[in-house]
Amino acid sequence: MIIFLIFGCKYRENADLSKNTSNFKENIEKNDEKVEKTDLLRIFAAEIVSSMNDKILASQVIISGIDGNNTIPPHIVRLLKTAPTGGIILFAYNVNTDRNTIRGFLSEISALIKDESGIPPFIAVDHEGGTVYRFKNGIAALPDASSYWDLYQKEGWDSSLSKIEKDSLKAGKEIFDLGFNMNFAPVAEYYNEENNVFLIGRSYGPDPFFTAHGAAAFVRGMEQAGVICVVKHFPGSAGADPHFFPSVLNMNKNELNSLVTPFTALINRGARAVMVAHTFVPQIDSVIASLSPVVMQNWLRDELGFDGIIISDDFKMASAGNLSPEQAAVNSIIAGTDMIIVWPPDLIKTHNAIIAALEEGRLPRERLADAAQRVIYEKLRMKLME
Repeated sequence: MIIFLIFGCKYRENADLSKNTSNFKENIEKNDEKVEKTDLLRIFAAEIVSSMNDKILASQVIISGIDGNNTIPPHIVRLLKTAPTGGIILFAYNVNTDRNTIRGFLSEISALIKDESGIPPFIAVDHEGGTVYRFKNGIAALPDASSYWDLYQKEGWDSSLSKIEKDSLKAGKEIFDLGFNMNFAPVAEYYNEENNVFLIGRSYGPDPFFTAHGAAAFVRGMEQAGVICVVKHFPGSAGADPHFFPSVLNMNKNELNSLVTPFTALINRGARAVMVAHTFVPQIDSVIASLSPVVMQNWLRDELGFDGIIISDDFKMASAGNLSPEQAAVNSIIAGTDMIIVWPPDLIKTHNAIIAALEEGRLPRERLADAAQRVIYEKLRMKLME
């Protein structure tokens, strides 16, 4: 039995969606045997993307920060009407209020974007636990990831992993109730000499095996609550805080494969989103990971088999280099990123740059459509779109 999802949208001016749905049904009925082996949500995601105009197509691959923490400021309303983004990320200054205010604010954001594009956004937050905490008054609080390594040493494997999943599920339910459906967590890097300055307290410990299982338990808890996790930061971090300093991994491919062991395990367990760092890996490519087709397409997609959403880290970070945010965004999408993070002052410039690159042929339409399809697929899978 085939179930069709139909909803209002503004993908294309005067688009005949009933005709599109009818054609889709006819195509399915002509290929019954093939359909039995195909994920119908992916087919439907492709149909939705094929009906998008360039404005909506370019918007779906953007995750933007916003201003405000009670109601949406007028200038943000104007920005989101011009570029109704595929996602929004909130920080402490957006959510340092009470639960009801947060809930109303996020509902207003989602309604604005959905009204403009017909597609609800991902509403994201960095909620790892410990010091990476955006709320106040104990909302969905989690301990440092490293505390579970300490618990493992004291009480054993099962006790620690069970607590990670239980804590994650509880926190996930709380943030989902507020309106969040995406979490930029967990950190899937195990603690080592390369990352100990940047990730102190944020890693599940020095053992790759435990880190993989700890991160997987965190993902299970969040997913049960309805929140998609973005595991980070592939392929790894090095040196001091990459917000302020370059990040360089001087490793050969065998060492790198060992480094990404937790990511490999998470991908094999069905991780749906991965954040790629601005780390420079000279043995792999001459550009940073977030701009590298070798890292994202050859390694992450082809070698490791990841088929979910690739999200770049913030291009305002010092480790991202000297490209403007809009240039970096276009280059990153061409290289294989499916969603990029921008700040409000750069939103329209980035949106325009994506459309210009599309029109000029520098950004192949197939690449942008592939990125948008992955975004839409996850929104369908998570039942954000009904």
